[in-house]
Amino acid sequence: MIYLDYQATTPVAPEVAEAMRPWAEEWFANPHSPSRWGREADAAIDHARREVEELIGLGGGSVAFTGSATEAINWALKGSVERAPPGRDRIITLATEHAAVLDSCEWLSERGIEVVALPVGGDGLLDLATLEDALDERVLLVAAMQVNNEIGVIQRVDEIAALAHAAGAIMLCDAVQGFGRIDLPEGPDMVAVSAHKIHGPKGIGALWMRDGAEPAPFVHGGGQERGMRSGTLSPALCVGFGAAASLARERMTRDFDHVQNLSHLARTALGRGWTINGSLQWRYPGNLNIRRGGLDGARMLADLRAIAFSLGSACASGSGRPSHVLRAIGLDYRAARSSLRLGFGRYTQSEDLVAACRLIDQAADAQENLPE
Repeated sequence: MIYLDYQATTPVAPEVAEAMRPWAEEWFANPHSPSRWGREADAAIDHARREVEELIGLGGGSVAFTGSATEAINWALKGSVERAPPGRDRIITLATEHAAVLDSCEWLSERGIEVVALPVGGDGLLDLATLEDALDERVLLVAAMQVNNEIGVIQRVDEIAALAHAAGAIMLCDAVQGFGRIDLPEGPDMVAVSAHKIHGPKGIGALWMRDGAEPAPFVHGGGQERGMRSGTLSPALCVGFGAAASLARERMTRDFDHVQNLSHLARTALGRGWTINGSLQWRYPGNLNIRRGGLDGARMLADLRAIAFSLGSACASGSGRPSHVLRAIGLDYRAARSSLRLGFGRYTQSEDLVAACRLIDQAADAQENLPE
């Protein structure tokens, strides 16, 4: 199989698997226990926490581990509403956000919070003037992702945060797809990240919170994570996250250069007739969301079983609905269902990517030649 679905998940790095092994097999103690083994596990978790904080790269805040980035986003949004000052009852987000943001906002809207989902342009970018017009003294929070998980477009997070702060609001950034791949600019008050997008284990994420911007606790119980997020932490998962973060920080420039070269090879190998969805300038090169007129993307998935790729967000796969992101950038139903997402990264071999793109091109040609 040629794996081209890096936005859905990434393979666990060998160094990460090795770092996790002793904490799963030998040093398995509860890190919240006062025993010597428990204290050792707690120290390993604190070291991992510092590695994740260093990769996020923002000062004046700290990380709390969660079960996923989805949990982190739910906590950030719902916990911020819980602690909202009087009169701050509006949330602004983008129409192209991940379902973790949009569904949480829908849940909050059913409970009296006004939610405004701003449109984006055909390139997937937010017009900052649109945000400025929407901001007022009622806005509590602005939520915007750094790198879009479906089309790879990079939003101007620093400028979005600056406008939010000028209006007295806080800013939440879903940085899952950019974390460990590109630098996160200054500005956000909360940042949600995930381990399995940076060659770490599944089942663990984190919420970085600027000092003074912490949301109310979302999970209650034993008071772990300084009373902010209860639940016994897994030393193995935390250590794996820390190891993946350390490796990503060490390799970020090398990985980016590799991915940029892969993107160029993929565009060349695909040949004519393909259009890239979203901005060509403001994008992460390891995400190629492409379309070709008249293509049946679902049929391509069925015909090309030797290649792992997707039609959009893995979280929404199988729903039968066209991508809300592609519809938000102005594509009609036919164009949206003619789109494919190719994702590649650290362990993608150039010869595999070129071979896969040629197979995709051939399959598209074959579809065009089918009788009506």
